[in-house]
Amino acid sequence: LHLIAHLHPAKMLFYSLLLALSVPVSAFVTQLQGPSRPTTELEAYKKIFVAGGSKGVGRKVVNQILEKSDGTAVVALVRDPAVAEELNALDGCTAIVGDAMDQKTVENAMDGCDAAITTLGGGNSDGGERVDYTGNSNVIESAGILGVVRIILVTTIGCGNSKDATPESTYEVLKDVILAKNKAENLLIKYYTNSNWTIIRPGGLKSEPMTGKAILTEDNTVLGLIHREDVARLVLEALDSSKTERQILSAIDPTIESSFATEKPIEAFALV
Repeated sequence: LHLIAHLHPAKMLFYSLLLALSVPVSAFVTQLQGPSRPTTELEAYKKIFVAGGSKGVGRKVVNQILEKSDGTAVVALVRDPAVAEELNALDGCTAIVGDAMDQKTVENAMDGCDAAITTLGGGNSDGGERVDYTGNSNVIESAGILGVVRIILVTTIGCGNSKDATPESTYEVLKDVILAKNKAENLLIKYYTNSNWTIIRPGGLKSEPMTGKAILTEDNTVLGLIHREDVARLVLEALDSSKTERQILSAIDPTIESSFATEKPIEAFALV
């Protein structure tokens, strides 16, 4: 579940509870094995659009793409001119100032890209709309208009068939966010049938260095924590792998101890 600055006290209580007790689960992880299949290499994408690239997971995605130094360019749509200036100073990054709540702004920014990643999430706009749905739907619609068929949508555990993985009390606190993200998922799945989409649902987010131990899994019953840098790593690994196309995957780090962490064996999704 996405952690957002200035959380409501009820949400803060949830995340405190989430970290209160420790249950190690690393011993239960197994790796799905399968035959090697062709992958779509990141190098095949010359220009990747990132919505939500000003902070959080989105910023980690931007950084990790550029760190590969393979010539892949990034276009990031951000609202803050100061953030745009900072990003534009990075070699290979073009930051465009604009609001993801405006579809035409998103479309213009995405034009010329061959893949799109959206990590959008946050509060309501002035009109009461949530960027979790409206912003993400604008990215999806723009990709459809422009013929950008590779889309990674980052939502949250609790969406769709992972609802039961979230404690009922937690779901009620975050219901508006989850339902908005769920609408974006449904839009992508039902109406953009020509897209090679991937939906990634992270667990509770932490801002700490990458562990390298986080996994993607098809198991929609898992719950746990994950660092933002690891989510970004998994997003790019999913982008690389043709096996993730039209897949909905949860993302957790089974080595992070938490009272809410899944205790059963977890099968990691095989990316190759």
